[in-house]
Amino acid sequence: MNVFHNKKVLITGHTGFKGSWLSAWLNLLGAEVTGLSNQVPTRPSHFEILTDIVRYDLRIDIRNQQEVSLALKNCEPDFIFHLAAQPIVFEAYENPFATFETNVMGTASVLEYLRNAKTECTAVFITSDKCYDNVESIYGYRESDRLGGKDPYSASKGGAEFVIKSYFDSYFSQSNSKIKMGVGRAGNVIGGGDWAPFRIVPDCARSWAAGKIPEIRNPFATRPWQHVLEPLSGYLSLAASLSGNSSLSGEAFNFGPSEVQNHSVEELVEEIMLSWSGNGWLDKSSTNKLPPEAGLLKLCCDKALHGLGWQSTLNFKETAKWTAEWYKAFYNEGQEVAKDYTLKQIDEFVNLSISRKTSPLFIS
Repeated sequence: MNVFHNKKVLITGHTGFKGSWLSAWLNLLGAEVTGLSNQVPTRPSHFEILTDIVRYDLRIDIRNQQEVSLALKNCEPDFIFHLAAQPIVFEAYENPFATFETNVMGTASVLEYLRNAKTECTAVFITSDKCYDNVESIYGYRESDRLGGKDPYSASKGGAEFVIKSYFDSYFSQSNSKIKMGVGRAGNVIGGGDWAPFRIVPDCARSWAAGKIPEIRNPFATRPWQHVLEPLSGYLSLAASLSGNSSLSGEAFNFGPSEVQNHSVEELVEEIMLSWSGNGWLDKSSTNKLPPEAGLLKLCCDKALHGLGWQSTLNFKETAKWTAEWYKAFYNEGQEVAKDYTLKQIDEFVNLSISRKTSPLFIS
């Protein structure tokens, strides 16, 4: 099932880590991809390594509602994937106002276009697992649990959820609406091509490539680690299902590994080192001066399983191995080889998802 072939797809935040992987995947599926971002956020850049994965590469600030609406009106996309965001927790502590502007009002910019759209469109809004009011529960959060956020980043994602719900209930809830929309919640995504600051895998990769020892701020924090292709397959599955089933419109879905696959930061680093002979790591938790992060975070993904037929494909060891292999290719063999790894891993992921029956997306 390939509902994206020859369809116009617009991705906001296409120059970022997840956005560049999604752009490459949709390009392989035969979509006409338009990307909208204000800048290339990091150097090196996975987006620039891939090259030619979007047909139109627009530089627009997501907070500029008029320019966003004009660009979308000119594109008239069949599908929208809204990923544009300020994604760094510690950056949000330093610049909370800008974070709220981007993550809340940037989301409203896309919704405002949809409110006035003249053509049919299926939109998937990407928020985060941090949109939940995290009480350090040992149970995985469900889509019906309370939203919130104690820090600016988490609160901005909770705020985006409220804006999405208000637009849906006010303008798109009728069964005959031209607009079908859903929300994807995922977090702690790893994989090749991420060079954002204050993230465990990029920090380790940069350090090991330079012959240095990375310092780990919170080695005992537990997260639902998943390869970047996992939530992307969920977003694609959600969009495909929404396009043919209006009863799903307005629904939110968690995308993550099974709850038994939660692992600590320490376990992740040690597992990656099995595929990359790094120089070890240093526990800096006792001297960590950065603002606090959640210690425990888990998601329940039963709704995605039963509502979309989706579940994660890779296990923890495979996730760590694929991530290590990509960075080793980049640092040891260069950008062209790393690009090949991206395309190869997408192809291998699709084949595994078919053989393991983890997603109906690519099964005809």
